[in-house]
Amino acid sequence: MAETPKFYGTGRRKTSVARVWLRPGPGAITVNRRPFEDYFSRETLRMIICQPLQLANMLGQLDVLVNVAGGGPAGQAGAVRHGIARALLALDDKLRLPLKKAGLLTRDPRMRERKKYGQPGARQKFQYSKR
Repeated sequence: MAETPKFYGTGRRKTSVARVWLRPGPGAITVNRRPFEDYFSRETLRMIICQPLQLANMLGQLDVLVNVAGGGPAGQAGAVRHGIARALLALDDKLRLPLKKAGLLTRDPRMRERKKYGQPGARQKFQYSKR
């Protein structure tokens, strides 16, 4: 029995990590064993996720299986997009130039700044009273 080829990519954004598998199929996107329309309720997040597939003209040709953990909805959507772009690169190396040009292969380095001691937040200071 021949096994269908699977292509893997890891995506990260903020504190979210997404593990993405691509395989030939009708184009179903499953996130944490749920349809991605149920998992990501906002339309903008769904558009972010579909961006690399649209760029590669493979929107209805590949099934996408995703395990994502950590962070919030926006960070998770960004991690899934990054993972899909990396998995597409494993599928076809000719996609590197358009994916790179669109900025989908670059990991977004922006993270939450840590809270400092002697302050209530990262940059906020406790209220100063002159008198």
